[in-house]
Amino acid sequence: MGVNLRVTKRLLWVGDAVYPLQNIARVYVFLLHPERKRAVFRFLKRLTIASIVLLVISLSNDASPGADDTGGSQAAFMTLGFAVLCYLVVDLVSVLLAQPHHVLAIETNGNSTALIAGSNLEALRRLTQDLAYAIENPGTEFQVRVETLNINPRSYQFGDNVNMYGGANNVGIAR
Repeated sequence: MGVNLRVTKRLLWVGDAVYPLQNIARVYVFLLHPERKRAVFRFLKRLTIASIVLLVISLSNDASPGADDTGGSQAAFMTLGFAVLCYLVVDLVSVLLAQPHHVLAIETNGNSTALIAGSNLEALRRLTQDLAYAIENPGTEFQVRVETLNINPRSYQFGDNVNMYGGANNVGIAR
């Protein structure tokens, strides 16, 4: 299973997506790491919220006048709590067990970015060089079949990290 990546005169095709070569701003290879720390904090936040909601529901059921608890609502409540806990644990474990992947990123002048994952780092670096050559020489044509990879984008951090200090209206202009 894979996707075709090809360059034809002035276009880059990644599957069915088309990128004009003159709009490609950056092509590079990097290691895409799962966001394990973020997943742990997300798990703790969701667990806290779910616990508070379930506690409020439990207290409102106990405090309601004329509540005749035969144990059925208690079992349903415990089942709901267990189901929520199972979902949260599975979500956490899926991120904690996710593997890092070598990725070729193709960024354009706009907001578009194509990510091509591969197990062979040297093949991705060679592909980066081929794309750079095609950008410099618009008549170049080639075609490569690359493997596809299905990942959950919530589990990974992609892009540059920028720390900005001061001011709320930063537009990137130095005065």
